[in-house]
Amino acid sequence: MPRLATPADLMGSWMNMSMLMMETASVMTMRMMGMAGLWSVTKSENERMVSEKSSAFLDSAAAASVATMTGKRPDEVMNAALRPLRRKTRANARRLGKRGPALPGPKKR
Repeated sequence: MPRLATPADLMGSWMNMSMLMMETASVMTMRMMGMAGLWSVTKSENERMVSEKSSAFLDSAAAASVATMTGKRPDEVMNAALRPLRRKTRANARRLGKRGPALPGPKKR
């Protein structure tokens, strides 16, 4: 008989989703500020913003499919689907956060 999800398992899934939402919001904010000239971003940021989504979502769907086909619990399937998305949002939040606000003077490239 498969092991049932514990409250700790469910809390972990909730935390994973919460972190994805917070990272996404911060990345969106920094990119929008970059478009307005208020955050230091590279010239390729807009192109990157569009191109990275398809691979992240394909990886997410594949991970969820594998987890489902191997008989994982619903919380494990969700965590598998979130893992590739979190990897991207976490990397983007760190990268953009390091660039900082756009200050007068020479531009960062």
